[in-house]
Amino acid sequence: MRYVLYLVMMCVVALGVGFGLSWVALNEGRLFGATQVGPWVAWTDVGSNSPNPYTRAHIARAAALPLGQSEGLQFTATTDSAGEPLTRACTYRISGRTPVASFWTLAAVDADGINVAALDADAALRSNRLARSGDGAIAVTVGTTLMPLNWLEITGEGPFQLVLTLYDMPAFAGFSSPADMPEITTERCR
Repeated sequence: MRYVLYLVMMCVVALGVGFGLSWVALNEGRLFGATQVGPWVAWTDVGSNSPNPYTRAHIARAAALPLGQSEGLQFTATTDSAGEPLTRACTYRISGRTPVASFWTLAAVDADGINVAALDADAALRSNRLARSGDGAIAVTVGTTLMPLNWLEITGEGPFQLVLTLYDMPAFAGFSSPADMPEITTERCR
């Protein structure tokens, strides 16, 4: 009887650890194929000829149609640079530099990937339509209240994600430090 009890306990522990690690690998991914630079996370193997198994599972789970490796790379941020979750009750400032790319877009989506931009606003900000500072840095405000210059208007309540998609970027663009990616700062919350 003791043998059966130990066997059942070992199976429960093995299944719990196995499913738990699989869930972490597919959702977090930082240890299994995703690259994190500040608050931005990208699955760099997406679009390659032979992505690692965790990247393939992440793509299948998200039901995504990824860009090819030579076409670009998509970064997602669910937190600001201080580590606080992004919520539509707050206004955020995205500032700094973006990696070298011919073109990029910045969109806000909910957890299901549905765009949360206001109905009468652009679905995403595009790099060719931004006002920039003299040194080429960007300054974008994301929120529900009107702001001057570059503003991505969002609507609704609850958490959201920022998706920065870089198109036609050099293979070795380099984005290893947080200075290579824009910073996300919380300005105010209602």
